[in-house]
Order: sequence, then C-alpha cells, then structure tokens
Amino acid sequence: RQDAAMNQTGCPEVKVPFPVFFTVGIVSLAENLLVVVAVMRSRNLHSPMYCFMCSLAAFNTIASVTKTWENLMIVLADAGHLERRGPPETDLDDVMDSLLCMSFVGSISSFLAIAVDRYITIFHALRYHNIMTMQRTAAILGLIWTSCAVLAVLMVKFFNFKFIMICFIVFFVVSLAAICFLYVYMFMMARIHAKNIAALPGGGRDKSQHQRRWGSNMRGALTLTILFGAFVVCWAPFFVHLVIITVCPMNPYCECYRSLFELHVVLMMSHALIDPAIYAFRMAELRHTFRKMLFCSDWKFCL
Repeated sequence: RQDAAMNQTGCPEVKVPFPVFFTVGIVSLAENLLVVVAVMRSRNLHSPMYCFMCSLAAFNTIASVTKTWENLMIVLADAGHLERRGPPETDLDDVMDSLLCMSFVGSISSFLAIAVDRYITIFHALRYHNIMTMQRTAAILGLIWTSCAVLAVLMVKFFNFKFIMICFIVFFVVSLAAICFLYVYMFMMARIHAKNIAALPGGGRDKSQHQRRWGSNMRGALTLTILFGAFVVCWAPFFVHLVIITVCPMNPYCECYRSLFELHVVLMMSHALIDPAIYAFRMAELRHTFRKMLFCSDWKFCL
C-alpha cells in the first residue's frame, strides 16, 4: 500500500533515525520518573492535583518506553536478529500497542480528573478538602488505571471492528470537549469574579488575601491549560492517523498522510519531554522539589 501511495501521490515514507527515538525516550523517561519520585517523596506534594499529575507523568513514561522499545525491536529485526512475523514478536507487538493505547486513554483521563479537581478548587474552595479527600483520589486513580488497562486490551484485541474505533474516537472527542468546557467556564467565571472583587469597597486585608488566593488558583488552572494544549498538539497527529486507518485505509491521499507516521510518533513522545519542563517553569513547589532532589547531597533528607 505504501508503494501505491508513493506512485500516486509522490509521498515517500519519512524515516526518523533511531538515535532520535532513543534520545527522546531516555530523556523523557528520566524527566517523568523525576516527577513521579518528587510527588511520592515530598510531603508538600501529597495533594489530589499532584497525584493526578503524577499519574499523567506515569502514563507519559509508559508511552516513551513503549515506543523506544518498539523502535529498538524494529532495528534488531532489520539487522536480522528478530523474525518480523514470529508468534512471540506478534504477541509482544500487541502488548506494546496495548500499553500505547493505555497511555493515550490514561493521559486524557488524567487531564479530565485534573480539570475537575481545579474546578472544585476554584468554585468550591471551602468544601474542597471534604470533597477531594486522598481516599477518593486513590479510588479515582485506581478506577482510571484499571479502566484504561481494560480498554486498551479491548481496543487492540478488536481493532479490526469499526465499532471499537468509533467508540475510541467518540471518547476522545467527548473528553476533549468536556475538558475545554471546564477550562473555558473557569476563565469566564474568573473574569466575573475579578470584577466583583475589584468592585468591593475598601482595600482591607480580607480583600487582598482573597485576591491572592484566587490569583494562585487561576495561575494553577492556566498552567494545566498549557499542559493540556501541549497534549493536544503532540497527540492530535497520531490520533488523526488512527482515524485515517478506519475511515480511508486504502485512499492514496490518506496513505500520504500516513507516510509521516514516524514524525507523528516523535511528536507524541515529545509530549512526555515537554510536560516536566512546564512543571519546572510554571509550578514553584515542583521546581523547589526538583532543585532539592538534583542539588542536595542527601536528597532523601532534603524533601
């Protein structure tokens, strides 16, 4: 099919050198493991939002390791050390595809959980600690990981059924719309709330404290919006690739888009590279924890 695409559209398959995959995978793995360890070790980060971010980092780690390992296997197969169609290799390929799907669905679910958490933080601040307890957070994370694992296996097992792909597409679109709605609503209400605060008489201590607390919550929401935007930009081309497989698998112009598959994979893996940099740049508590872990002589006692 690829040869047909090249003949009809003149779109040769774009190849990305393995060292690029390997470098992005190793660096993103190190960065996301740093995030996971920071959240687990630092008591200051034991809150629902950081737990959901830790889950997101773990899913990013799975995506990076999966694609790095898969490309390593391809290099070994090209060198003649693996049989491309052997049963063990086929089973391992299914496992890696399942892990990749799990990472994709898990990332969306984690962003949705973070968006809901920020909504409760901003608009139900007085009841937040009663609503978002650590026990409920653990239950939500358990539900996310279990459901994502089951869905990923089903998606790979029944990939040839269009119903499965349609459900996958609907899940992505609905989740995307829900997250966007929550963030847009939060920022619209933030403008109204800021005007109400500015209209309050006087400039007392309570007013300034309220302004600082509200500003802090909105900065956190803005940071998470940036993270979500990076996720959409990095994963959208790969998602479109999956849609094309279902909608027009034999169309030469669709094949032309699919010739960019390896670039889409690198872009997808780069998401795991970008997120920790955003954490360090935008979140003071995480940045402070990273600094302690990297520069403290005995970081176990520094957190």
